[in-house]
Amino acid sequence: MSGKSKTELNTEAQAILRPLLERKRDGEKIGPKDRMAIPVQAMPAQDPIARGKNMSEVALGYGEEQARLEAERCLGCKNEPCVKGCPVGVPIPRFIGEIQKGDFKAAVDAIKETNLLPAVCGRVCPQEKQCQLECTLGKSLKDVEQAVAIGRLERFVADWEREQGKVNVPAVKKSTGKKVAIVGSGPAGLTVAADLIREGHEVTIFEAFHKTGGVMVYGIPEFRLPKAIVQAEVEILKSMGVKIETNYLVGRTRTIGDFLGDDHFDAVFIGVGAGLPKFLGCPGENLVGVVSANEYLTRANLMKAYDAEKAATPMYKSKIAAIIGGGNVAMDAARMALRLGAEQVHVIYRRTRDEMPARAEEIEHAMEEGIIFDFLRNPNEFIGDDKGRVIGMELQKFELGEPDASGRRSPVGIPGSEYIFDCDTVIVALGNEPNMLVAKTTANLSTDKRGRIVVNEEQKTSLEKIYAGGDIVLGAATVILAMGEGRNAAASINRILAGGV
Repeated sequence: MSGKSKTELNTEAQAILRPLLERKRDGEKIGPKDRMAIPVQAMPAQDPIARGKNMSEVALGYGEEQARLEAERCLGCKNEPCVKGCPVGVPIPRFIGEIQKGDFKAAVDAIKETNLLPAVCGRVCPQEKQCQLECTLGKSLKDVEQAVAIGRLERFVADWEREQGKVNVPAVKKSTGKKVAIVGSGPAGLTVAADLIREGHEVTIFEAFHKTGGVMVYGIPEFRLPKAIVQAEVEILKSMGVKIETNYLVGRTRTIGDFLGDDHFDAVFIGVGAGLPKFLGCPGENLVGVVSANEYLTRANLMKAYDAEKAATPMYKSKIAAIIGGGNVAMDAARMALRLGAEQVHVIYRRTRDEMPARAEEIEHAMEEGIIFDFLRNPNEFIGDDKGRVIGMELQKFELGEPDASGRRSPVGIPGSEYIFDCDTVIVALGNEPNMLVAKTTANLSTDKRGRIVVNEEQKTSLEKIYAGGDIVLGAATVILAMGEGRNAAASINRILAGGV
């Protein structure tokens, strides 16, 4: 975190930006050395102590001068390595070039050529592992944190467009008379819907929950991704003509076979995500107070359990909460537990910080907020009282051995290092796997041993007219990877509906 307010950071940026723009107006060329000398613009954020007690967004977003100064750091590489790192192929140098000119509307329009969710992706995509990882500037300075802050710039122009009331509804071609059913309204499903409706096909999304947005609504907390932003994107799709049916459980309400049969849909896209939580399989996991991160975050996010007076669901009260895991979901659960009133929050992780799969920014935010990290630890069993409530767990200490298949060093238990850790809440955040309902109710739909739907390079399943993408294919992945699969599936569906092969 910068430790400075948005106004202070913007003023500092203005002091550097003004003479730079004057030089450009005088016809002076701003070369690579000049651009490399510009400091990375820090993201303004709420004070750590204050934000740990509210649900408002932590990151406050760039001011105009900050955005323009950060954009000036871009070298405008002709080979566009950053674009190759983007799963949906956003024309990054072009949109950043428009920010350099001060034309923010042109910048966001350029992004929306391939990504209709820039306000979402600018907030939650792991740019440091994708587009920013490939940034020439970051590689030149030998530090990915010195790369151009592409995600922050994407967020800035998307927010600017919305706040200025300049959001346009994309054009839709003349109706083709073709109908497509989309199962799931997460990032993959919404992307498919956008690309299909643009081509004039009739699109209906079927969502099991009472709200649309998938993991962006039930999984990612308000303080990282305000739900109003997701709903604004959904409203645009509705304005384009996309129909949405909520509280509609495909596999129970209707099946995929019904869609292609009696309902006369011409194609189906399955984007139901991977919503079943994984557990450790150790004794005591059925104790009261031991919950999955999925359930915990769904109650808090989708059903607003943080607002006790208006919540649609009760929430387990914690004094000492322990989160098992080291990914982004674990960080979300830990930071949510803090905001829900836990006096202490511990993250229990069997490796070290260097091996944590969570985004560095999320780990730093959690640490700033006072969350305690207990590295090289893992539970052997959960301990309950005579009422069946969790009161602690036996933890074992670990050390790191040789790298595993993922390249991370494997944790090895230290014999005799077990000890008791007191807590009254355990949140298990060890990843997810697919719900088998759709597969079990769709005859001859091929899945792998983990229950993920098998697709070819065009996102086509083993069945004609049925496509799939996102977490139901990838396992638990990122918003932008799901969107990439959605774009690929939409291109394939558009091709077959147009009479192609």
